[in-house]
Parts: sequence; C-alpha cells; structure tokens
Amino acid sequence: MKAWFYVMCVFLGGCSFGVLSTIVKLAYAAGFNMFEVTGSQFLMGTIIIWILALFANKKRLNSKQIITLILGGFPMGLTGIFYYYSLESLDASLAIIFLFQFVWIGALSEWVILKRKPSSIKTASIFIVLIGSILAAGIFATGEKPIDTSGAVWGILAALSFSFFLLISSLVEKEVPAIQRSAILSTGAMVIVLIIVNPISWMNVSTLMNIAPYGILLGLFGVVIPPILFAIGMPHIGPGKGSILTASELPVAVLLSMMVLSEQVEWLQWLGVFIILFGIILGNVLFSKNNSISEVP
Repeated sequence: MKAWFYVMCVFLGGCSFGVLSTIVKLAYAAGFNMFEVTGSQFLMGTIIIWILALFANKKRLNSKQIITLILGGFPMGLTGIFYYYSLESLDASLAIIFLFQFVWIGALSEWVILKRKPSSIKTASIFIVLIGSILAAGIFATGEKPIDTSGAVWGILAALSFSFFLLISSLVEKEVPAIQRSAILSTGAMVIVLIIVNPISWMNVSTLMNIAPYGILLGLFGVVIPPILFAIGMPHIGPGKGSILTASELPVAVLLSMMVLSEQVEWLQWLGVFIILFGIILGNVLFSKNNSISEVP
C-alpha cells in the first residue's frame, strides 16, 4: 500500500484527538465534571467500536494475545485521565504544552527501545513542532501563565502515557485486524478509566442520558477513530515519525476553538499552526524521499 496512506492515517488520527478539547469544554459548560466526561467517553467509545467489530474481519486470539492488548490499552485511558487532571489546575494553553512533550519523547523511545537514532531532519522537525506548539497554544498571545506544579506533573505524565500508547500501536500484535485490535485496546482503556473514575458515584440512567451526546462524540473522536487509524498506520510509520504526525492535534484544536467556541485566535497562534504543519511536512514528506516509510518488516 502507498506510503502516503499510512502517513494520512496517523495524521488524521492526530486530527481526531484535536476535536476532543472543544467537546470537553462544551461538556464542562453543561455542568458535567471530569469523572463523568472521561467515564462516558471511554464507556460509549468502547461500545461503539465493539459494534463495529461485530461486522469486521476478526482473527482467533489466544488468552495471552488478548491480555497483552488489554494491558496495551491502559496508556490510552491513562492519557485522558492525566490530561484532564492537568486541565483542572492549568490553563488549556499550558496543559497542552506539557502534553506536546510526547513529540520528542516518542522519538527518544524509538531510539532507546527500537535502536532507531533520529536523523538530523527528524530532530529539526521535532524542535520546529515544539516551537509551533508554544505559539499555537497562545502563551505569548495571552500573557504569562502561572504554572501549578501538580498540573505540570499531570501534563508530563499524559505525554509519557501517550508516547507509550503510540509505541504500543506500532509494535503490539500487529497481525491482528485493525478494528478487532482497536476494540480490545479500547476495552483495556475503558477498564483502567472506570477503575479510576469510580462509576458507582455518578453512573445512573439520568446522568448517562444527559451526557450521552458528549460521550458519543468523545468516544468516536477519542476512542474509536484514533486507535483504528493508528493500528493501520503506526506499524509502518514507527513511534518517532508517528509522534510528529500526531502533532496535527493542536492545529485542529485551535481551529475548532475559534469556529465552535468563538474564542479569539491571535496571529501568533496562527503562525504557530503553520509552523507545526511545516514541521510535520519536514519530518515526514521530505524525510520519506530518502527513506522507506515502512519501517516494520
């Protein structure tokens, strides 16, 4: 299959994550708390993806494979928990800066674990994406932000867990069909989230009915679409280049905050968006001219 197809899968998976912050803000504005939002996202997303799995190609798996994939879903769920905790004590612009450290953490993990040293072009693209993320997040547009230590720690933990999830997406049980693999990963994510958010304290018919529109959208864009796209593309892209591609999350978040939430976006933020896109192009399109994008045999 064409290399650009795998690139677009991972890129669009990142774009899908960019939709989440706007939906979360709308859910918070409607009066729902972090436990309800996160719990409904993974509960409804997992239900949706298993419905899709009923009609998709499947492979018979042994218990070891199933357990491996369920455990592999834990970082996916933890990323949401850590990031939403970070948002409780940090402005969104600061929280996403800490989350975006996954860009270089992904390249580092690929170097340490897979022994793939990043090229000079890839290293340059990482720095460009990080600079763009600082501008796009609005740090300089809105003035100096206070940094809460606990929020910063939660943000870094979100970056670490997301990097680990990208690594798992590129390595674990690659031969399992994408939708089946994603359904089991999502089940693992749901399990760890529901353990943490204590569904007994909020899960009732009334709350589920009211939060369902938000939970379904969050589930689609945060639990269903990205894992499927990553399952298709990440084994051929690798966690290093994949982490650069998923930086598409922030430009989408900035665009939707303007269109849906009517938030003002300064010119420096738009500059950051274009810098991020340039970094993605530099790290993938130009790099791929001299290197095979299918890094996995």
